[in-house]
Amino acid sequence: MDRAELDAQSVFYEKQSFRQWWIWLILLGVDGIFVVGAILQLFMGRQFGDNPMPDFVLILVCGVILFSSFLFYSIHLETRICWDGIYVRFFPFHFKYKIFYWDTIKKCYVREYAPVKEYGGWGIRNSLNGRKKAYNISGNQGIQLEFTDGKNLLIGTQKVDEVINTLKYLKRWKA
Repeated sequence: MDRAELDAQSVFYEKQSFRQWWIWLILLGVDGIFVVGAILQLFMGRQFGDNPMPDFVLILVCGVILFSSFLFYSIHLETRICWDGIYVRFFPFHFKYKIFYWDTIKKCYVREYAPVKEYGGWGIRNSLNGRKKAYNISGNQGIQLEFTDGKNLLIGTQKVDEVINTLKYLKRWKA
């Protein structure tokens, strides 16, 4: 299904990104330290640290750190609720949507959860037994899917009321 067809079929759409200020404070702080260090060492001839890296290693480390921050900035979770199922994409780890068809879902409801306690944090998370999985960016609310094969998936959401209304409208609210 192409983007236009998916847009036309979507009843609900949400896009979430990592935008917590404290994460960006840490990332930009580390970026800043290495960029300033690289400028000092490469352009001003002053050593960066007590035991400076060779210039090419410093350039490489700077590039990796800046690329990592860019990659982190590009991460987003897209959720679409459609007539045929729920589509989820955790970009850039999933280039295509993962589709969970309604006939494979035994229960579907919104619940509060403890991200660190239940899943070990945010992101693409798996439980140790492989029966529970989560796609989440922030917060503690999610769409809980319980599948007919016994597996579970939690999809984080910031639009709780809208999700509940959409699932009820589609007659897919199964608690």
